[in-house]
Amino acid sequence: MRHGPAGDRERWRRAGRPDAERPLTPRGSKKAREAAAGLRRAFGRLDMIATSPWTRAAQTAALLAGACGGRIVETDALLPDRAPEDLLAWLSRRRERRVALVGHEPHLSRLASWLMTGAARSRLRLKKSQALLLELPRPEAGAGVLVWSLAPRHLRALSRRPQGAAGRQWRDL
Repeated sequence: MRHGPAGDRERWRRAGRPDAERPLTPRGSKKAREAAAGLRRAFGRLDMIATSPWTRAAQTAALLAGACGGRIVETDALLPDRAPEDLLAWLSRRRERRVALVGHEPHLSRLASWLMTGAARSRLRLKKSQALLLELPRPEAGAGVLVWSLAPRHLRALSRRPQGAAGRQWRDL
């Protein structure tokens, strides 16, 4: 899952503040909370939420934990400048099976593309608060299978959907 909407990057930079400390906006927190609730409806409970240590990702991870459970673990392997191999090595040492990753673009798109194709070129672009589900039967590049990708508006619609609305079609979201 990509972090939720954060404050204006350029304004933050002009104020002399590090980008790593840029937080979610109040509206961004609301959108990320709704997306997390939709993710709960689409996926269920989590074992672990791995997050970049940057403020906006950690805030999104906390909202996701509130909706889906799971222990939050910060890892530098989700920083924007890290190689996909770093995260794969970190994940291969973990025992949790239902793991959410919260990070940044274009890092997450490159990571997901690499896990699916084994190629370094990104085939995706995640919006803020967008989530995708990859199955990774083996911890290696090219082994990942994309199960679904849900845009933020779809996740938010799922969060508002009545509990008994199971017959509703995805196209109606």
